Amino acid sequence: MISRIDLRGEALPEGSALRDLLPRAEFDVEAALETVRPICEDVRHHGAAAVIEYGEKFDGVRVPGLRVPAEAIARALDELDPAVRAALEESIRRARLVHRDQRRTTHTTQVVPGGTVTEKWIPVDRVGLYVPGGRAVYPSSVVMNVVPAQEAGVAGLAVASPPQREFGGLPHPTILAACALLGVDEVYAAGGAQAIAMFAYGTDGTADEPGCAPVDLVTGPGNIYVAAAKRLLKGRIGIDAEAGPTEIAVLADATADPAHVAADLISQAEHDPMAASVLVTDSEALAEAVEAELKTQVAASKHVDDRIAPALAGKQSALVLVTDLEDGLKVVDAYGAEHLEIQTADAAALADRVRNAGAIFVGPWAPVSLGDYCAGSNHVLPTGGCACHSSGLSVQSFLRGVHIVDYTRDALADVAHHVVTLAEAEDLPAHGAAIKARFGWKVPENK
Repeated sequence: MISRIDLRGEALPEGSALRDLLPRAEFDVEAALETVRPICEDVRHHGAAAVIEYGEKFDGVRVPGLRVPAEAIARALDELDPAVRAALEESIRRARLVHRDQRRTTHTTQVVPGGTVTEKWIPVDRVGLYVPGGRAVYPSSVVMNVVPAQEAGVAGLAVASPPQREFGGLPHPTILAACALLGVDEVYAAGGAQAIAMFAYGTDGTADEPGCAPVDLVTGPGNIYVAAAKRLLKGRIGIDAEAGPTEIAVLADATADPAHVAADLISQAEHDPMAASVLVTDSEALAEAVEAELKTQVAASKHVDDRIAPALAGKQSALVLVTDLEDGLKVVDAYGAEHLEIQTADAAALADRVRNAGAIFVGPWAPVSLGDYCAGSNHVLPTGGCACHSSGLSVQSFLRGVHIVDYTRDALADVAHHVVTLAEAEDLPAHGAAIKARFGWKVPENK
C-alpha cells in the first residue's frame, strides 16, 4: 500500500543529495506550457467567447455568460445548509483574527538629520482569486484567498471557479455561498488555464454582461494547467505560487498514536491520486503499526480507488525510517513539506527547530485538517519543496512595500562625495553628474 525508505545506519547526505532520496510527485509544469499557450492566446484575442468555448470543452457545459448573476450568489447563501454556514462563518472569523494581525504599518527611518526613508505598504489594486473545482468542492479556498486580500485592503476582488454541469453552468453553490458570506459579488464561471488568462487579459463587456477587467495579481491553487498558465503569464500578472499536488509529512517517534498518524496521511491522500503522504520516524514499531492502521482505515474510507489508494501507493508517498530524530529533522527540512506535523514527545521544541515547511502542526491535537478549515492559519501553502524559499498566502502577499526618500539640501551635501565616488567606480558618470548639477558642478567637501 505504501513503500518504505530506510535511511538508517549511515550518515545522511547533504542538500540535493538528500532531497533526491526522498519521495516526490512528478509535476512537469514546463511540459504543460505547450498545452496552455494556445489557450491563453485564444483568450487574449477572443476574450469571453474563448473562455466559454473552453469551459464547454473541458468542463462539459456551455454557460450563457461568465459573470455569475447576483441573484444566484444570494440564492446559494439562502439555500446553504445551516451547519455548513455556521462552520464557514467560524472559519472566516478565525482567519480574520490571524490575518488582521499580519497588517503592515508605515515606518519612517531617519538616516541622518534631514534625510529619511519611509516604507509605505500599498495594497494591490485588483486581484483575481482562483478556486478549483473537479474532484472536490473548496469553499475553504474562497476563505483562504479572500480574507487576506480583504485584510490587506485590496479594493477589487474577483473570484473564478469552474462551471459545474449539474448546477446549470454555475460554480458549485457552496463556493457561491462562501463568496456571499465574504461580500464578494464579482464571480466568474471559469476554470483552468482559460480563467487565469481571463484575469490576465480581461474580457470586453456586452450590453447584457460587464466584462472582466484585468487584474494585477492572481492567487489560489489549481491543477497543473492552472500552474502552467500562471508561469506563462507571470510578468503580465503577479502570482502567488505554482501550486503542485498537496503534501503532508509527519515527523513522529514511538510516542505517536499510529491511528492518528494513519488518519492524517489518508486525509491528504484523499485530495488527489498525486497527493503525497510521508511519515518520517525513528521507530520501526510505529511504522509497522501505521501500516496496519492504513490497511484498516483505507478500507473504511470513501474515494479509495480513485484517490487514496493510488496516492499512498505512488512514488510520492513513503514511510521513511531514520536513525534518530536529529536525522528526522534533517529529512523534513530537506523535504520542505507543504504541511508538516510533529508528533513526538517534545513536539514544540522540535517544531521550533524546523526551517523548511509551509505550515507546522504541533502535537497530536493540531492535525492538518484543522489548518485546512478552522485553525485561523492559511492553507494556501508552497508545495514541491518550495517551502525552502517561499511562504504561504498572507496579507503580505497582497501588499507592496514602497520606499519614499526625502532628503534636504544639507543631507544630500553630506553624502554627495560618496555618491559620486560610487558612480565613477561603476563607470556611470551621469549618475555622479546628477549630484554635481545640484551643487554648481562642484561636489561639496566631506565634512
